Amino acid sequence: MSLLLGVNIDHIATLRQARFTGMIDSPNAEPSPVQGAEDAMTGGADSITVHVRGDRRHMQEEDAFAVRQMIDLPLNFEMGNTEEMVNMACRLKPDFVCLVPETREEVTTEGGLDVDGLFVSLEPTVKTLQQHGIKVSMFIDPDTVQVEASSRIGAEMIELHTGCFANAFGDERKQETARLKEAAILGHDLGLQVNAGHGINLENLPELLTVPHLAELNIGHTLISRSVRVGLSEAVREMREAMSGYQG
Repeated sequence: MSLLLGVNIDHIATLRQARFTGMIDSPNAEPSPVQGAEDAMTGGADSITVHVRGDRRHMQEEDAFAVRQMIDLPLNFEMGNTEEMVNMACRLKPDFVCLVPETREEVTTEGGLDVDGLFVSLEPTVKTLQQHGIKVSMFIDPDTVQVEASSRIGAEMIELHTGCFANAFGDERKQETARLKEAAILGHDLGLQVNAGHGINLENLPELLTVPHLAELNIGHTLISRSVRVGLSEAVREMREAMSGYQG
């Protein structure tokens, strides 16, 4: 089975909000996250990721519902563990939910979710989502304790946070790659689908592809950045081509 590509379109909404915060219904509001999702689909995306944050800094609730209604691809809904977001997910009914840590101070998600430490508060969320037919992924650092906790809590998937890997170079990059390999092997042995995401680009992708058992990469920022030069469909095509040699 080939390695899948999920495209995160949050930063299309980031650009729109820079000019049209509070005005997304304006005929002038651009760029459109739905059109971005269409372009990603044209380029070969296997799924679309959106993250509606508590402070609505980029994606809005109506964006998520419009993508769900109009885009014929699986939807991955990233969310914090709050009652508001659980209720939204149960109405949205995405194919997958990825539970992520969320703070007001961060610009983008930094670091993985402490599934082990937050087990008691996360467990009812996982059960509620699954009762609504939604598969659950945990966005975690490549740490064996967190992998094991994700299995115990009943998640179907983990998404390994690749930010430290992406920001490391030389021997440090090798160490981060080794951590990812260990976590991926353990996750696979525990019956979890193993995904990865954050900071992945064409430069660090070849080393990431040495990690076994990966099912899907969720990539956003580099594709939106590249789309300024070549368009999003072409940026997605380039990434898919670069991923095509993965042996698993």
